[in-house]
Amino acid sequence: MRRVGVWLFCAILMLVVSACSSSSTTSTTGEQTTGAAPSPAVEPAKGEPVELVMYSWRPEDKDAYTKFIAEFEKQHTNIKVKFKPFKSTEYNTILSNSLTAGTGVDIVQLRPYSGTTSIADAGYLLPIDDVKGVQEIPKAYLDAARGSDQKVYGVPLSINSAVIFYNKKVFEDNGLQPPQTWDELIHVSQALQAKGIVPIAQAGKAAYLLSIAHSVIGTSSYGGNEYVDKLLTGEVNFIDPAFKESIQHMQELAPFFPPDFIGIDDKDAQALFYTGKAAMYINGSYRLETFEKQSPDLPIDILPGLAKEKGGDTPMINWVDGSYGIAKATKHPEEAKIFMEFLASKEFGQMFSDDLSRLSAIAGVTPKHPLVQKMTQLSERSMAPYLMLVHFGEGTPTTKTTFEDSLQGMYIGKLTVNKVAEDTQASADKWFKPKK
Repeated sequence: MRRVGVWLFCAILMLVVSACSSSSTTSTTGEQTTGAAPSPAVEPAKGEPVELVMYSWRPEDKDAYTKFIAEFEKQHTNIKVKFKPFKSTEYNTILSNSLTAGTGVDIVQLRPYSGTTSIADAGYLLPIDDVKGVQEIPKAYLDAARGSDQKVYGVPLSINSAVIFYNKKVFEDNGLQPPQTWDELIHVSQALQAKGIVPIAQAGKAAYLLSIAHSVIGTSSYGGNEYVDKLLTGEVNFIDPAFKESIQHMQELAPFFPPDFIGIDDKDAQALFYTGKAAMYINGSYRLETFEKQSPDLPIDILPGLAKEKGGDTPMINWVDGSYGIAKATKHPEEAKIFMEFLASKEFGQMFSDDLSRLSAIAGVTPKHPLVQKMTQLSERSMAPYLMLVHFGEGTPTTKTTFEDSLQGMYIGKLTVNKVAEDTQASADKWFKPKK
């Protein structure tokens, strides 16, 4: 999430972000919660239609949500839902202004983990534990949408994976095999560059893109869950040689990014990839739907995280994406809960997965898209969390933001690899307590 949005929200609320829920490990198969089934929300008496305003940070999903909402409104003719998306980098500020004013929004899209916890702890959300369908969602996914009181405040949307997208035709035309290790990635990048092809369409103007790329590249240095566990228990930290090596690898990739990449937008990087000018692009799996809209015939495939050695583990980097919750100031809480039931239903989950080519967090949904199926299979074989988001998204500014901003500083020549590691650790030292 963007530093300005998070900083402003924290400044407005004058709170210290509370610890994220005790278990925030993502997986594609989560432990199911138990307990008595909640009663469904009571449909309000028929009368004048009630309008719910729904905020989102994904304008690119507008057509899909128009379809989803139409299906909901067909079943609930007295409830109208207005989908109102904003630019992702502006969303946090817009949301915080609406929540503090207590007007303008009923249904809010919530950033995961500490992003939800901070808003819930500030008293701006309604708990939804009793909404039908919520307790059927795997506990590991619900942990991304809890307050410090352990109540659930959002219906998780989807499971994202950080991947390397690659153009199969470009690789085939140049006689190249998809890389699985760091050395192979460098070899492939050098070969592509020699042919006048941008190896990796990376943007750096939005700093969060750098930590996503690092989450995929970093596994070539420190591996997967075993190293994450060592970080969480304090056995290692961010100035550990393996983590420093992952930062060094990010620095060494700079010549294979577009010229002046640190100043270009993600949309420009996407365009390089879907027009065939770049061979690879690193981002979340949600970009699959974007590319298929822009260039339906683009021969795309995906790669998971890189292995430390040939034939080694290549984990999928997974995290729970945002959730949808109810603003406490809504004038229509019962209608909002009815809409939450719809979002927690298998019916919605299947539509979401089918129309947006993403893996739904709702139990029982089977992805139909071949690449989403592939991501699911790879995740079941081996996965690791998006480290900075899942475990280090706290602090003011967050450790995630500190790391991303430090990487930007490294790319413009202001910070060394060691300084990036030191600044990241200094940020974590202010709030992070290793598990015992």
